Amino acid sequence: MMSPLSVSRLSAVLLSLSLLILPGQVPAQSRDLPDFTELVERVGPAVVNIRTTERMRTAAGANGMPEIDEQMQDFLRRFGIPVPNQRRGAPRGGGDDEAQQPQRRGIGSGFILSGDGYVMTNAHVVDGADEVWVTLTDKRELKAKLIGADRRSDIAVLKIEASSLPAVKIGDVSRLKVGEWVMAIGSPFGFDNSVTAGIVSAKARDTGDFLPLIQTDVAINPGNSGGPLLNMRGEVVGVNSQIYSQSGGFMGISFAIPIDEAIRVSDQLRGSGHVVRGFIGVAPDDLSKEVAESIGLGKASGSLIRSVSPGGAAAKAGIEAGDVITKIDGKQIEKSTDLRRVIAGIKPGAKVSVQVFRRGAYKDLSMTVGEMPDDRAQAAGEPESKGAAKATALFGLTVADLSEAQKRELKVSSGVRVETASGVAARAGLRQGDLILSVDNTEVNSAKQFQAVLAKLDKAKVINLLVRREDVVSFVLLRPAR
Repeated sequence: MMSPLSVSRLSAVLLSLSLLILPGQVPAQSRDLPDFTELVERVGPAVVNIRTTERMRTAAGANGMPEIDEQMQDFLRRFGIPVPNQRRGAPRGGGDDEAQQPQRRGIGSGFILSGDGYVMTNAHVVDGADEVWVTLTDKRELKAKLIGADRRSDIAVLKIEASSLPAVKIGDVSRLKVGEWVMAIGSPFGFDNSVTAGIVSAKARDTGDFLPLIQTDVAINPGNSGGPLLNMRGEVVGVNSQIYSQSGGFMGISFAIPIDEAIRVSDQLRGSGHVVRGFIGVAPDDLSKEVAESIGLGKASGSLIRSVSPGGAAAKAGIEAGDVITKIDGKQIEKSTDLRRVIAGIKPGAKVSVQVFRRGAYKDLSMTVGEMPDDRAQAAGEPESKGAAKATALFGLTVADLSEAQKRELKVSSGVRVETASGVAARAGLRQGDLILSVDNTEVNSAKQFQAVLAKLDKAKVINLLVRREDVVSFVLLRPAR
């Protein structure tokens, strides 16, 4: 028999436990676990599968081996992963006059912006495609029209002929917090409407010149590109675009384009088919602490100008190589990416104030911003430039024509100017502002000719470029990734 005192103590313990967990309640840890089911039901119908085709020849690769699937080649190259040597040869079982057939090229994702059929995806998903098909969750497959694509931001807008479509709700990226749960819906490897989830790992990652990206640990794979990144309110906060990988597969780090930046780009694409950005004609670089201290700047804040394009907006404003730009219209410039993004966001023709640090003192200048050359021809997928665009992208190199005034000032009769250099081109030592005078001993007079010459060369071999930097001319070798 229990004593009255023991019964009293047992009753007190049971009462305490009943107060801790009432009927209908769950432990705090369980309450914190997210439930994505309602979000998937609500947002899933607005996510689409994108299939692209391109007219191409079926060919054997190097040494007679079959070529790696082109979707996987594009994926590997995009993230700097070496691709086994590939070379197109003559069509199997046929001559040069064998008819080209539409081939399945790749799969991506997208989401419906408005009920009248506007769809957002990545530019690299539709780059070079002859046809783009959008598949809805109700299994309808509709041919899409490319309204515009912007390679620099990796955003594209498509239009399908349909009405009363379910559309996504756009979220506020400024409210997004590191550690917050997020979800992705897309078509990895063609598996439609696959859902993955994770958290925001970081914001404003500097992985590109013009966009600070959202880093997450959401599983993203080939086919997820262009799909939405959603918060727990079911709002789109990003466009899944890239991963960091050393193997070609997901390694726990993925990146999304902030939706506010993507919408700004898409608005311009829907309005004019291309994006207008400011441009001043400089090659900016980050400033190290040692250099900042040695020149008397104190802290490593600002963008060091390595070179200035003759006749450009910066040159006309009096900016010189060696200057450190510290402010644009009162906005503090901390690093080179800040300078690129601030200038790109300024409307061409606008006048801005520029603060530079030069030879131990600050100097204020006035500058009229120019317009950045666009890539409308390549984005539109024009047949005559398609091969050239691919060849240029393969080496991570884009170039622009020289005006007659620039040629006179530089005292050259031909050549093209390097606009961007990444991947193979960057590893070879090329950088913005360099002049390419010849390709494989062929003199080049325009960006179009440069791309055409490069497109015809064997990408498996080393290609030599005659390059002028300032007053020094040297040969630069582009070596294929292996």
